[in-house]
Amino acid sequence: MQAIRWSILAFCAPAWLAAQTPARPEFEVASVKPAAAIVAGPDVNIGVRIDGAQFRCTSYSLRDYIRFAYNVKIYQVQGPDWLTQDRYTVTAKIPEGGSGHVREMMQSLLEDRFKLKFHREKKEFPVYSLIVGKSGVKMTEEPADPADSGPLDVDVKAQGGRGGVNVDLGHGAYFGFADNKLTGKKLDMPRFADMLAMFADRPVIDQTDLKGRYDFSILLSEEDYTAMLIRSAVKNGVSLPPQALRLMESSGDTLFNAVQMLGLKLEPKKAPLDVIVVDSAEKTPVEN
Repeated sequence: MQAIRWSILAFCAPAWLAAQTPARPEFEVASVKPAAAIVAGPDVNIGVRIDGAQFRCTSYSLRDYIRFAYNVKIYQVQGPDWLTQDRYTVTAKIPEGGSGHVREMMQSLLEDRFKLKFHREKKEFPVYSLIVGKSGVKMTEEPADPADSGPLDVDVKAQGGRGGVNVDLGHGAYFGFADNKLTGKKLDMPRFADMLAMFADRPVIDQTDLKGRYDFSILLSEEDYTAMLIRSAVKNGVSLPPQALRLMESSGDTLFNAVQMLGLKLEPKKAPLDVIVVDSAEKTPVEN
């Protein structure tokens, strides 16, 4: 009798465990379509947009989607070159009550549509450590506002071109790069570090221990502004001619000096960072 009882338990266990395992978050319906390569032009529009129950992400590479889904920095995703080169637009419907699980839904989409498989490991990187300088912070700290307490990077609208770059991070936070100036409003330090990394020659990690959100404005030389604009375009996968790429190497210490004017400092160092290493993925996603 006891053997029979154990047999029944063993037979029922998989179904019972399945019933206890929470369903993974998924979009109700999603469309994944190839997008044209980003080329230099008057304007380039990319980014994440959430409008009610509608999710749309325009012209992201698969590497960008992995970064977004697993909430890591772009340099923490490693794999074949095509992860950066090929572009896709995703349009999806968020189920009721699921707005707080968009990243997990994107993880499910990557697994289902692109057959993404990866592993994690630690690697040592040359980085810039962002720290507070001896003179203390010289940025304007925004007073805390409950209306701006939501997470950044979930509703992102980015526009860039020859006239500069503007990124709206949601909840009143944004940064702009135009007219030889780098400006920001309501940026916390992790986003500030990410912004600097767009224009630097290595990753920037926040080690300031600052918890607030800040406004700032940095004036740049015309030569540094041009070189930094080109570097930002290259990091976002924009195709540029060789003569433009040569200008990218002309920037000097203006960024470092400007950061010091804000009471901060960039220190070169090496640091072990977590990395997502893509083992396999499909270039052509499963049909919608």
